[in-house]
Amino acid sequence: MANRIDLSGRRAVITGGSSGIGLATAERFLRSGATVEIWGRNQARLDEALTSLATLGPVSGRSVDVSDSNQVDAAMADFITAHGGIEILFNNAGMTQRTVPMIEMDDDEWRAQFSGNVESTFFCCRAAIPAMIANGFGRIVNTASMAGKEGNACQSAYSAAKAAIIGLTKSLAKELAATQVTVNAIVPTLFETPMAMGAIGEAPEVFAAIRAKIPMGRFGDPAEAAAMVAWICSPDCSFTTGFAFDLSGGRATY
Repeated sequence: MANRIDLSGRRAVITGGSSGIGLATAERFLRSGATVEIWGRNQARLDEALTSLATLGPVSGRSVDVSDSNQVDAAMADFITAHGGIEILFNNAGMTQRTVPMIEMDDDEWRAQFSGNVESTFFCCRAAIPAMIANGFGRIVNTASMAGKEGNACQSAYSAAKAAIIGLTKSLAKELAATQVTVNAIVPTLFETPMAMGAIGEAPEVFAAIRAKIPMGRFGDPAEAAAMVAWICSPDCSFTTGFAFDLSGGRATY
């Protein structure tokens, strides 16, 4: 960790926190002084992640399906009651799709992308915002994708869902602009995460083409994303809201 971002006293929930960018961000938050709860669906992965984080600071985990609004509402209420509030929400949970032409997708596949990526972000934001407004400070970071800006061939549902997250971020940021709650997004290209590496194994030729678009010639390291998220969630990032921060290795053109 090159620089210590000061998140002392901040209370954070990270969805999709048991691996990849979510886990790296949990580590960065803890080293920066925050209290952290990681959410995920796989209890075994949560337990493994909690073991790796236990010595770094106050951390807990919870099994939550963030595509279920009832589970989200209950988990957020429990966290706020236990810790007295929430200042940081990192909506990192998401899902990719099988690489397939759009005309070969069925209705359920299409809808699953919006449930797992967009609706889950909406549910978590809605559950956390009232407490953030009451606290007079909040930082929400949503996870989009370069696919949402540029579109990936044979990933039409995923690309459309990630574009929707950028739109949600910009709209919600305007709604909350006078409340001291900021809403921003990160827009990563491919990162070395379990989800991405698994998808690459299914269609290596597609992802070789994606990698070729990255001028740095490599995929991102989750720690690099965690560093950006930590800064966005700090008091230093106070006049930026509704922005999509690229993590693209030079791929992004707008």
